[in-house]
Amino acid sequence: MAQTWFITGCSTGFGRALAQHVIALGHNVVVTARGEAQVADLAAIAPDRTLAFALDVTKADDIARATRGAEQRFGRIDVLVNNAGVGYFGAFEESDMDAVRAMFEVNVWGLANMTRAVLPGMRRRRSGTIINVSSVGGLRSVPSLSFYAASKFAVEALSEGLSKETEPLGIKVLIVEPGPFRTDWAGRSAGEATVSINDYEDTAGAVWRRIRGYSGKQPGDPERAARAIVMAVNAAEPPLRLLLGREALAGARAKLDALRKDFDAWAEVTEGADFPATEPN
Repeated sequence: MAQTWFITGCSTGFGRALAQHVIALGHNVVVTARGEAQVADLAAIAPDRTLAFALDVTKADDIARATRGAEQRFGRIDVLVNNAGVGYFGAFEESDMDAVRAMFEVNVWGLANMTRAVLPGMRRRRSGTIINVSSVGGLRSVPSLSFYAASKFAVEALSEGLSKETEPLGIKVLIVEPGPFRTDWAGRSAGEATVSINDYEDTAGAVWRRIRGYSGKQPGDPERAARAIVMAVNAAEPPLRLLLGREALAGARAKLDALRKDFDAWAEVTEGADFPATEPN
């Protein structure tokens, strides 16, 4: 049975690969980007089943127009993919706060407002899937990406809480956590600090140079990622979190090990912060 997918950020990367895949599967697809011309070729693949909109997820009017248009054309939105996002490189102290706030407007508030726009319809139908594209950086932060990771940590928290609220209503939430993929994220899509502090060259600077250096050579394949996402959406028991790529899996496991090490080493102190189990009379 054909579904209606609404995907943000379809000009490049995951959004484009996913749009191409679900169009090929025969679904109705709403493709969006900040400029409609950027997704015109996608809409032309199957004009009877696709709809293109210019959409800046930081603009309420854009969100209202696109979601209303999708529902008028296809009757419903079955799957929302919050893929639009931007990156930012810079040591914590180097980072420009205006640029950081602008990133949060897209990565967190844009995602939240898109989700709030489609939830009423999904609640009425008691069905739907919300896919929030996070990152392995939503589980584990590294130098030069502290603020970017903070935005993705926020996506993780919003998604996890939302999933517990909507599961009884028949609405599923899927958090997608990619590692390094051959998308434009590490290229022109990411901002960077304009101030450089020498003391951070061996930490934030080293990570920034490594990630920028392998842009276009990452091990992750967006087309395979698109197939994995659709597989998870249609699974009888879909996961809450879907890691994508070997590096994402390795990084997530390393984070679990680090958490477990601290928790276990300090368990006695942790438990000692409570009132005694039996207090004297």
